[in-house]
Amino acid sequence: MPSMRRPSAPTGSRRAPRRALTAVCAGLAALLAAGCTAQTGGAGSANPTSPTTAAGAARLHWHSCLIQGASLQCASLQVPLDYARPSGRKITLALSMVPATAPPSQRQGDLLVNPGGPGGSGLSLAAYVAQGLNPAVAADYNIIGFDPRGVGRSRPALHCDPSFFAGVRPDYIPASNAAEQVLIDRAKMYANDCEKRYGWFLPYLTTRNAARDMDSIRVALGQRQISYFGYSYGTYLGQVYATMFGSRVRRMVLDSVVDPRGVWYADNISQDYAFEGRMLAFFSWVAAHSNVYRLGATRAQVDQAWYRARARLEAHPIAGPRGPMIGADEFDDTFLEGGYTNSLWPGLAAALSAYLRTGATGQMTAEYTDFGAQNENEFAVYNAVECADVNWPRNWSTWNTETRRVYRTAPFQAWDNAWFNATCAFWPVHGPAQPMRIDGKGLPGILMIQGTLDAATPYQGALVARRLLPSARMVVVAGGGNHGQSLAQPPNVCVNNYLNRYLATGALPQRPGLVNAVCPALPPPSPGA
Repeated sequence: MPSMRRPSAPTGSRRAPRRALTAVCAGLAALLAAGCTAQTGGAGSANPTSPTTAAGAARLHWHSCLIQGASLQCASLQVPLDYARPSGRKITLALSMVPATAPPSQRQGDLLVNPGGPGGSGLSLAAYVAQGLNPAVAADYNIIGFDPRGVGRSRPALHCDPSFFAGVRPDYIPASNAAEQVLIDRAKMYANDCEKRYGWFLPYLTTRNAARDMDSIRVALGQRQISYFGYSYGTYLGQVYATMFGSRVRRMVLDSVVDPRGVWYADNISQDYAFEGRMLAFFSWVAAHSNVYRLGATRAQVDQAWYRARARLEAHPIAGPRGPMIGADEFDDTFLEGGYTNSLWPGLAAALSAYLRTGATGQMTAEYTDFGAQNENEFAVYNAVECADVNWPRNWSTWNTETRRVYRTAPFQAWDNAWFNATCAFWPVHGPAQPMRIDGKGLPGILMIQGTLDAATPYQGALVARRLLPSARMVVVAGGGNHGQSLAQPPNVCVNNYLNRYLATGALPQRPGLVNAVCPALPPPSPGA
């Protein structure tokens, strides 16, 4: 599935696979460029602001570090590879922290943050959240990011085939049975490469183990309870953690919420239809500004222009410094990012216009480099976790039949999404037959935030999660299509007010029903923004 995370300029996702379920947010680069530096405690303090000094806290040795331009505190933590054998082999998690600055008596403990994925790096998210929250709220918490097992600076970092995304890839949309077989073989190869390099690691790359790692972080911090703020796939990680360790949850924010009953095959199919809607919304926006982009005055005309550009790139890819760089797949990957956030629409439209009207490739190359290029580590972890969380169909004919059915009405993402997940048909680890059952009984109040037109985590699936978490209250952004509604740039003040109030006091909206508050969506971007 398009990685479940909000797209980020530095990575993002899920692209790091931004196939959906991800976020170090699109506004992060702008914040850092504007001088976002995290407030820190003493540069060399061993544990600057942890509210307790329990024995477990001694396991974390914090030191000054620089993450994507932000000054933070960093540490590492060893955790069991296999929690059934806690004294056995260990792996290492990388952590970051923006320490609390409020007087000790006012502090509210530790807030663990996750951007999504699976596979998204969370180290830079600590600075992003600290900068985005109301300063008085941020000051109350140690805001802690982490790279989940296998990701980024955690060790080992999963790299199954670092060359997998090198050069122009075979067209996602197979023109023949032979072309489809090439893509099948490619998926099999990647699964085999993962098994050869990391067969010992793959069985333990699951969301359940990521939740156990979160609880190990809590213990290492010396906390009886911990607060959590997750985007996209991070909302599923939060649901799993709350199910496994409910008494350890103090507060929890889930923004852009995963349907836990669709994990993961059905959720991917739902994404296909939702991303089609977002793409059509983009085409309509471009048509509404035909005087700027000159790609057509109707959605249908812009649609034709987009597919014309795709066909041209399929035949004649844009050349990079070391050979072909942007073909049809890379073009798809780049424009998919516009489905995550319409703040990218002006740049994408300008790149498409320049390419079709003048043949200029510079802006298309820049958009691809900034947003469309894949991160193989994130792709590897994305597949490892989703393939092991639950068993996928192992008969390729099932995938073929379903994808062709979806393609008839939602062509933009159908084959793209299928191939992004195809390794799960051949993965060496067989997950359980059914997704983990989420149990929300006995939990404290949880804040959910959801846009009604979110493509990566569709609205109907968020309502499923809301029903399974009866203590939750949901803030809905009516007409909001962006993935990740809180702390975004430009800000939605209504959403951020609910977020800050909840983290400050635990207060939740109280309107009865599944939807407990409604915020208006931000207006579409202006051309050239």
